[in-house]
Parts: sequence; structure tokens; C-alpha cells
Amino acid sequence: MAFRLGIIGLGKIAQDQHLPVVAKNGDFKLAAVVSSRAADLGVPAFRTPGELFASGIKLDAVSLCMPPEPRFAIARDALDHGLHVLMEKPPTPTMGELDAIAKHAASRQRILFTTWHSQYNAAVDEAKRLLSGKRVTRLHVSWKEDVRHWHPGQEWIWEPGGFGVFDPGINAFSIVTKILPQPIFVQAAELETPANKSTPIAARITFKPSWNESARLTADLDWRQTGEQSWNIDVATADGLELQLRKGGTELYVGGVLKTAAPMAEYEGIYAHFADLLRSGASHVDGAPLQLVSDCFMMGRRSETAAFL
Repeated sequence: MAFRLGIIGLGKIAQDQHLPVVAKNGDFKLAAVVSSRAADLGVPAFRTPGELFASGIKLDAVSLCMPPEPRFAIARDALDHGLHVLMEKPPTPTMGELDAIAKHAASRQRILFTTWHSQYNAAVDEAKRLLSGKRVTRLHVSWKEDVRHWHPGQEWIWEPGGFGVFDPGINAFSIVTKILPQPIFVQAAELETPANKSTPIAARITFKPSWNESARLTADLDWRQTGEQSWNIDVATADGLELQLRKGGTELYVGGVLKTAAPMAEYEGIYAHFADLLRSGASHVDGAPLQLVSDCFMMGRRSETAAFL
């Protein structure tokens, strides 16, 4: 029997990914949506989560696809109404909220799933396997894209709690925290922030290893790149292994030779995993990517750049 799902928030990511993936996944049946805009999807539509929860419609779970700032309160209310919760990335603006909602889900015996879509690629899994037990000596992340293309007219991303360039950058961090055999920490960060915005448009980060060896670990994030977009991660190890993840983690090169490539099916993987969690009764909460972003803001030095218009 399919799990009855409500989707809360019908912005770009919900329309591009969640709705079509749910429609072709036999484990789920779309049963309701919440949107401030009119929605005609053949299921009951509500303007607020509160209206949905008070409606009496039978649901098993909800997917939260709105911007991160209000998610804690909505997730808490969903859990209190007996629903399991999937949270689009990043799950919350702060680690404190994520820790609290994870504990609340456990207390309610409900499933909480924090999704990081870039982790759901075969090339990422293979990179993790190859790096297992290795000592990393070099890591470089180059994550550069065009904010005007990916976030047209979305002002929330420039506000406190909106992440700025770390909205895409956290995707890279989610891959890094999955594939590296040991944790890394933020040592320093330079955050280029437009004169008329609150969050960075670019960031250069230096990490330090948790292991007792030297390593060169860096990241370069930029939201001003036009033309071809760059979503690259390069890793080298002490025994000479060199890995290159390309195209957002969908291609893996080993020593410059393509070893793994598969069509992007990240959200298909997310919902397959969510169905497994619902059947097993286990939550999956991963705060490591959000912790790195939080630490970048804590350790970062802000520099002002040209206004973004």
C-alpha cells in the first residue's frame, strides 16, 4: 500500500523534482499540497500547513520544500500530528534547530529524514568506497554557478538564514562529508558579500584535517559564474590515488579516466530511501554538511563586494 504524502511548499524544487518523482514512485501517493499560490494537482490544496493539519485528511508523511527558516515549526507541528517528515536541504537554518527537531521526532516515535540530494549518485558512492581507509592529502572543491539561472527572483536566499552561496555550496559539503574517511573542520573562510545583501555571493574556505597529518583542503564557491557551471571535487591520497568528481557528483574519474557515470536520479534515490525508512521505522538525520556551513559563518571574515542587482 502506498504511503500517503503531503508536499508543503510548491516552489521550483518541488515542481522540478518532488512532484514528478513522487508521481512515478509506486511507494507514494500524493494526497495533499500546501502552497500560497493556487495549485490544481488533482488533490486537496491548502494555503498553510495549519490548514492541512486541521483538515483531517489522512496522511502518512509530509515533505517540507519551503525555504529553511520556518521548517522547524512546521516539522514540529507535523510530528505532533503523527506524521513522518522529509526535509529538503538544508533542513534548518541552524544546528540547534536540527538537533531539537531530531530529538522531538524521536520522542514522538516518528521518522525524520534530512535529505542531501547530491549524495544520491552512484559516482559518490564509488568515491566513498575507494577512499575508505585512505589518508587524504589534498581536497579541492570548485562549486561555481549562476545564481540568476538557479534562483531567479528568490530574495529569501539573500536574507539571514538564507545561506547565500552556501545554498549550492552545501551540496558540495554533503558529498565531501560522505566520501571522506575522516572529518574535516573549517580553519578559515573569506565571505564576499554584496553591499546590498546579507549573505555571501562567494566564499573561499580553508579546512583542517581531523587526522594527525598535514593536508591541503580548500573550497572555492562562487555564484557569479555564467556559461558552463562548475561542480567539481578533487581528492588525492597519500598512496597516490587521485579522484575527480564532476558534474555535481554524477561522474567519477580515477587518475583522469572516467570510471563511473550514471544519469542523475538524485530524487529518485531520496524517495526510495524514504520508503525504506518508513518501512523500517528508522530516522536518517545527517547534520555534517550544515555544521560545515555554520562553521564557515563562525570562522569567516566578511568582505564587501559590488551590490547585486
